[in-house]
Amino acid sequence: MEPLRYAEELADALGALQRSIRRRLRAGTTGTRPRGAEIELLRLVESRPGVGVSEAAKELHLAGNSVSTLVNQLVRDGQLIRETDPADRRAARLRLTEAAGARLKDWRHRRAALVRRQVDRLDPADQDALRAAIPALRRLAENLREEADRP
Repeated sequence: MEPLRYAEELADALGALQRSIRRRLRAGTTGTRPRGAEIELLRLVESRPGVGVSEAAKELHLAGNSVSTLVNQLVRDGQLIRETDPADRRAARLRLTEAAGARLKDWRHRRAALVRRQVDRLDPADQDALRAAIPALRRLAENLREEADRP
């Protein structure tokens, strides 16, 4: 297969996979359905408690005002705690609430169960191929991130 076609097919397959997972998870959610950016921000704050709004925007490759709006909404919804940075009173530091931690735990569990059910439906050779592809997919994601971070 020619390289351009291969790259298109890979990007299409990964995009379709992500959209399908997101739709299925939203369908099984009670209450407010989380958007992708909300989950990404909550996961970032979980992994880096105290992250600032501008740092989060840079890390997520989103506009600062978009992240600020999202933070305001999540604070209002009881998902994030925004604290003033003692070193710079103009800056805010973000932490998860217990409710957000529980929400992420539930989301992770449901996502893993969904993917596990679908992988279990594949034949063993396809399961092995997917397992073997994980390191390469992680490197591809890192390459894309590094390229996006370059000026």
